[in-house]
Amino acid sequence: MPSRATIEEVASAAGVSRSTVSRVVNGSTAVSPEALDAVNAAIQRLNYVPNRAARSLASRQTHAIALIVPEDTTTFFGDPFFAAIVAGITGALGGSDYLLNLLIASNDPGNKMTSFIRNGGVDGALIVSHHTSDAFIDQIADAVPVVFGGRPAAVGDNDYVVDIDNVAGGRTATAHLVQAGHSRIAAINGPRTMLAAADRAQGFHATLADAGLVAFAEAEGDYTEASGAAAMRQILAVGRPDAVFVASDLMARGALTVLNAAGIRVPEDVALIGFDDSPIALTTTPLLTTVRQPMYAQGEEMANVLLARLAGGTPPQTTILSTELVVRESA
Repeated sequence: MPSRATIEEVASAAGVSRSTVSRVVNGSTAVSPEALDAVNAAIQRLNYVPNRAARSLASRQTHAIALIVPEDTTTFFGDPFFAAIVAGITGALGGSDYLLNLLIASNDPGNKMTSFIRNGGVDGALIVSHHTSDAFIDQIADAVPVVFGGRPAAVGDNDYVVDIDNVAGGRTATAHLVQAGHSRIAAINGPRTMLAAADRAQGFHATLADAGLVAFAEAEGDYTEASGAAAMRQILAVGRPDAVFVASDLMARGALTVLNAAGIRVPEDVALIGFDDSPIALTTTPLLTTVRQPMYAQGEEMANVLLARLAGGTPPQTTILSTELVVRESA
């Protein structure tokens, strides 16, 4: 393998000083047009690649950002939500100089992750799926620019958030059930430690109240399929609803398994609506009616906001993305 060209060789080929090449590589405008053309021609001819490590030491930048997911690995790799978020982030970073570091931790034992970030491991961070109990997040937000996917428990003056309109999503799903004539409507909510789950439940309750109804029964899951199944069993122990709004597609699939095992037909006996419009919605029998949240777009926008912050720009502090009801067979 041929050796990589050095900055000295580029300077010699261009007939300029080493410092002039450095200024060109780092985007400085303090270079004459003639020198700029000569250096760029030499860089192209020699196939010169700047030493990222040396540039990082000089600028105190890592050209890396972290995606922090305060969940366990089973949850991360088992939920299609995260795959869509990561795809959106990497799509946005594709045209930048930044690399993505994935940090998965349901907590931060020994403060390893926090120390890594606070000691300069990355230039900024994206945080998704955070819980109100994740105290270490405040320490990260104090150290580097952060963009939250979903609002944190307490939004500060310097917090940047890209969120989904979860209240509207809960309202839309519940209104669809009410308009179809259902009155014994139950809900399987997400974990109460996550504000997105609370917002979906808020939309559910508000729409029932508008219709003069109250929830038939409620249970809580953690967005996993197993928790959806357990929550559905809790609801059936109270009685049989005629419809169920479930706060994620994975939990809805778990609920559907329990209903099928009990001989309860969907949608003939019980209508069922999920939330996400993940690929899971097309694997169930019947196909799942669900609330589509723009997961790819959320990841993409999070990355764009962080890139703007790192470049010294002034992106909007709060971005809210809309949801949409996708009607299929289950409701």
